[in-house]
Amino acid sequence: MLLKQMKYFITIVDCHSFTEAAELCYISQSAISQQMKALENELGVELFKRNNRQFTLTLAGEYFYRHGKELIEEIENLKKETIRRGEDQELSLKIGYLRCYGAQELHHAIAQFSKTYPEVAISITNGTHEELYELLKSHDVDLVISDQRRAFNNDYFNYELLYSDCFIEISNLNPLSQKDKLTKEDLKRISCILVSTKQQESTEKDFYQNTLGFSNQFLFAQTLEEARLMVVSNRGFLPIEAVGTLPPPAPGISRIPLYHHDKQLQRNYCAFWEKAKTSYYIEEFAELLRQLLKEI
Repeated sequence: MLLKQMKYFITIVDCHSFTEAAELCYISQSAISQQMKALENELGVELFKRNNRQFTLTLAGEYFYRHGKELIEEIENLKKETIRRGEDQELSLKIGYLRCYGAQELHHAIAQFSKTYPEVAISITNGTHEELYELLKSHDVDLVISDQRRAFNNDYFNYELLYSDCFIEISNLNPLSQKDKLTKEDLKRISCILVSTKQQESTEKDFYQNTLGFSNQFLFAQTLEEARLMVVSNRGFLPIEAVGTLPPPAPGISRIPLYHHDKQLQRNYCAFWEKAKTSYYIEEFAELLRQLLKEI
């Protein structure tokens, strides 16, 4: 059985026409019909039920179409990846993650991936949600681990990792640190500390204020470590999301679940990458991270 015959068959079914399929495949209608007869003879079963110019698929034909299409896609991906490996001087994977990300599974995923694929050079950068989005659009990163803030874009794989629980980190000097849970109403008179570059401060403030509903004064830190030092000194609270296993809070800080009514707030976290730039390594890393997060 020739791969070309399988492609002819799938094209015929997709077009619902031998004539249109022949035109798309740049062969004559009689030639494509002969190829289908030869394919059926080799398999020893009928794939089509023919009725003059019309046809339907037999049960065998439906099975062959469904699994044949999957096989063709796998072969095309194999071909693309083989060509890419042959053209690349160095295999690389550029990962972007949120500046405020503090859980451990991303580190474990990178370590495990590097052990399995030592030939791939990994580079890592962090940023705010919008900075990561721009890096992805400009192809400066291959894969982004970030929260969902806009509708999914069909040009990208939007690979959902998990819904993360939301917490507040607050100084033990603040009376609210004694509570079992907090609400945005509890926190409205305390400054909200956000991790952001200076260029993105207004964007981050707008999101937390107008989308998430924090009616607070805002303070900004360049790094997660700086933000936690501000928390320890009782300058405000830090919103944080458990995208995996968070390390214990630093001395002098309490980590308290953030609730809305009777339910802890959650945010959707995803791996994002461009469909046109997908590769085996990107998909493998995203799946590895997802599996590690599922084990929590």
